Amino acid sequence: MSQHYDSTKPLSGLLVLDFSQFLAGPFCSLRLADMGARVIKIERPQGGDLCRQLYISNLDLDGDSTLFHSINRNKQGFAVDLKNPAELRQVKKLISRADVLIQNFRPGVIERLGLGYDQLRAEYPRLVYASVSGYGKEGPWRDLPGQDLLAQALSGVTWLSGDATQGPVPFGLSIADMLTGTYLAQGILACLVRRGISGQGGLVEVSLLESILDCQFELLTTHLNDGGKLPLRSQVNNANAYLSAPYGIYATSDGYLALAMNDIPRLGQLLNCPELLLYTNPKTWFSERDTIKARLAQHLLGETTAYWLRILEPAGMWCAEVLNWHQLLAHDGFKALDMVQRVSRANGAALTTTRCPIRIDGTLLTSPVGAPTIGEHNALIAQEFDLFDL
Repeated sequence: MSQHYDSTKPLSGLLVLDFSQFLAGPFCSLRLADMGARVIKIERPQGGDLCRQLYISNLDLDGDSTLFHSINRNKQGFAVDLKNPAELRQVKKLISRADVLIQNFRPGVIERLGLGYDQLRAEYPRLVYASVSGYGKEGPWRDLPGQDLLAQALSGVTWLSGDATQGPVPFGLSIADMLTGTYLAQGILACLVRRGISGQGGLVEVSLLESILDCQFELLTTHLNDGGKLPLRSQVNNANAYLSAPYGIYATSDGYLALAMNDIPRLGQLLNCPELLLYTNPKTWFSERDTIKARLAQHLLGETTAYWLRILEPAGMWCAEVLNWHQLLAHDGFKALDMVQRVSRANGAALTTTRCPIRIDGTLLTSPVGAPTIGEHNALIAQEFDLFDL
């Protein structure tokens, strides 16, 4: 990995020490690395980040899960035993040179190691210290395992997806982790901007639960201001517990069609569905939501997705074909995004993955550097930062 300054990437020259594991913290440091920061991943010598063995499928590459490879690309690896006094001194010397420190140890652990924020801020006032937890530092959930599905379960979000008959339905993604990592990056960047003005670092704290709660701000705000009514999911093709018909995904004769917010009588006119012409009062689009959607669902089964799109798209209606990944990856729209990149380790182990979704000055942020093996860069880092004989 070249350490030369890259003026095309806005975080070039920044040093990030990432002590976190699993998803939220590493997702944050991945985005910082994409934007030019040098990220050194600090791991245990034995086993390293537990995410190395956290499989989301049976895929394995060079001894590590593809999940680990995808979320830790473009980083360097430094293995250290934090309970060893000599190696802890090495880490503190690295911290003296770092701009950002990220950690997601369970409450109290990093303080016992002598690396808590209050223990470091006097000596390293310019350091931006970023901390991830499951449920914050206080309250009855403080010491519970900070895991994505568990945070979803506590947050209420599982009552927004699926139809009303289904019970709670979780996201099919580690949504709490990804949001938390994104918010952590936002907080870090804000503190770095402030440091550029005042010279002072700061403490950034995020949690899985607060992040998934913020993600619900539209619907939760409605709940807080409508007398405390619980969200009411549609019985038919639910896609949002608060939005009226026709919002949802509908089967056609050969696939599926997504319909967002659209005028019901206008939709009925375009689709030649006379039953929809009766709903001229927009209030009925919610009060009669399930009836409208059921009639629409039956009607749309009569033709192909392409047939309906040829009618709806020229009329400016909000609609889209529902693609699976085979269809998406073959589509010219996806190809135009240039969203895929190839990364590899020094030993040649290679992975096809997504790139950073951000463009800076019209330039894609990509790197061919794969995820590090455990302690892969120990010698290089020890020499560069003079960590011998500490």
